[in-house]
Amino acid sequence: MSLYDAVRDLPLVVDSYALEGLAAEIASGWTRKTTVVHLHGRGEEGVGEDVTYHGEEHDALQARGPALPLAGEWTLDAFSSHLGGLALFDGEPAQHAYLDYRRWAFESAALDLALRQAGTSLGRAVGREARPVRFVASGGLGDPPSTVKLRAWLELHPGLRFKLDATPLWTAELVAELRELGCVDSVDLKGHYSGTVVDNPPDPALYRLVVEGFPEAWIEDPAVTDETRPILEAARDRLTWDAPIHSVADIEALPWPPRTVNVKPSRFGSVERLFAAYDHCAERGIGVYGGGQLELGVGRGQIQLLAALFHPDMPNDVAPSGYNLAPAPGLPASPLRVQPRRTGFALAAP
Repeated sequence: MSLYDAVRDLPLVVDSYALEGLAAEIASGWTRKTTVVHLHGRGEEGVGEDVTYHGEEHDALQARGPALPLAGEWTLDAFSSHLGGLALFDGEPAQHAYLDYRRWAFESAALDLALRQAGTSLGRAVGREARPVRFVASGGLGDPPSTVKLRAWLELHPGLRFKLDATPLWTAELVAELRELGCVDSVDLKGHYSGTVVDNPPDPALYRLVVEGFPEAWIEDPAVTDETRPILEAARDRLTWDAPIHSVADIEALPWPPRTVNVKPSRFGSVERLFAAYDHCAERGIGVYGGGQLELGVGRGQIQLLAALFHPDMPNDVAPSGYNLAPAPGLPASPLRVQPRRTGFALAAP
C-alpha cells in the first residue's frame, strides 16, 4: 500500500474557511508575509500555510476573502481533485511555483482537518512514530561575505550545523576559514532560480571552489552546463537538488541519479505528489531531507513533523524560526524533539 493510500479515503467535511495574514521583519530588513488557511468543519479546524514570497499576492488573497467553493462532504482525495480545478490566484502569479505553494496551504489544511475529524494523527495513519529531527541553520554570509554572524551563532550554540548559500564573492580564504570551523553540512549553489532575488548564475570558478573546498559537504542545486559539468561530475555522489523537485518525474529527470534530494512539501502542491516522492525515494534507496520556505506559522511545525516521521536523521533545513533572525540564546538545539498533536497534522502546543 502506498503512503497516500493510507489517507486518501479519509472523510472530510468542510463547512467554511477563513484566512489569516502573518508578517514578520526578517533579519535582512525584508517583511515576510504568509497566509494561514483555516478550514472549519464538524466543530474541528484544520490549518495550512501559504508560503508564496510576493507580499502583494497575500494582500490580494486576503482582500478577496474565502471566495472559493470548498464547502461540502468529501474524501481527502476528492477534495484534492476539486482543489486542483480551482483558480487559486486571480491570474498567473508572479512565479509559477506559487501555484503549488498556495495549493499546499489548502491541501495541508485539508489533511489536518480530515485527520482531526477522524480522531487520529498523521503518524498513526501512516504507521510511523515521530523521532528527534536533526536540523541545520541556513542562509548566506552577507555582502561582502564574512563568518562574523556564523561565529556569533556558534558562540551561542556550539554544536550548530549550517547550510550556506554560496556566491561568486566567496574566496579561497573564506572557504578555508569555513573548513577550519568544521560546521558546514551543505552548500547551496542556487543554480535553478530565475527572476528572483536569489538568482545565482553558474560560475565555474565558484563551483570548483565549493567542490574542492568542501570535500564532505552536500552540494545543492548546481546548474549543469558545458563548463560546470566536468567539475560536478567529480562530485556527483554529493550533489543534491531542491528547486527543480516538484514531482517524482523531476527526480527521475535529474542529470545523475541522486543519492539524496531536498523534498520541500510546498513545492509538491498536493499531498498525493509529496507522498509519491517519499515512496519513490524509499523504494530506490534515495535519501530525503526537508526544507522550509520561511514559514511564520503552522507551516513550520508541519514540515518539522514530516521530517520527524520520514527523514529525522538527515540535515533537514527545518530549524526553528528563531534561527532565521539575529543570533540569540535559548533556542532549541538539534536534534529537535517533536511532539505531534494527538489528532491532525500539526505539533502539540508548547
